[in-house]
Amino acid sequence: MLLALALSCPTLATTPAARAQSLEAAGLTQAGSAAYTAGDLGTAARYFEVAGRRGNRLAQFNFAMMLYRDEAHSPDANAGWRWLRRAAQAGLAQAQFTFAQLYAHGEGVERRMSTAAEWYRRAAHQGHIEAQIALGNLYFSGRDVDRDYASAAHWYRLAAGGGSAAAQARIALMYEHGYGVAQSLALARHWYLEAARHGHPDALTRARALGAD
Repeated sequence: MLLALALSCPTLATTPAARAQSLEAAGLTQAGSAAYTAGDLGTAARYFEVAGRRGNRLAQFNFAMMLYRDEAHSPDANAGWRWLRRAAQAGLAQAQFTFAQLYAHGEGVERRMSTAAEWYRRAAHQGHIEAQIALGNLYFSGRDVDRDYASAAHWYRLAAGGGSAAAQARIALMYEHGYGVAQSLALARHWYLEAARHGHPDALTRARALGAD
């Protein structure tokens, strides 16, 4: 899925010329988004590539996604990876999360959880909920990283506060059993009920098992 223009946070320009180039790149990105929505993939790819070369990180991400989906083409077999890395290094949280996913699942790269964790962390620090959950899962499971329930609880709690039903159910479990937090059945019930309110299929049953009305 391409990111909408509204999610773009262009790099701050420090000179009039740089600001003009940034605004021009943003306009190209908007035009690329419009072309993509209209089904004109060739035009969309051209606009995204040009805007990406001018530093627009949203365009960089969108062009990378088009390359990965074979909606755009490049003679460089690694072009998708390079454009995605560029957007991630520029600080776009969704690009950082997606880049982490490549390494977590070994998609086109060697599977390397230390690299995945680093990019998950960068996105998570920007409030990216899926990245926060992914980090929580890594620390909770202890697979490929040292198990750390306290760190898992930290990231689950942040994602839970952001409205994720999955994270709310997981932090409830942490409070229920005292994993990485002081055990609190009251907080466990609270978070199970929040998860149920957000559509988690099993959370209400768990809350009732703990005595919730």
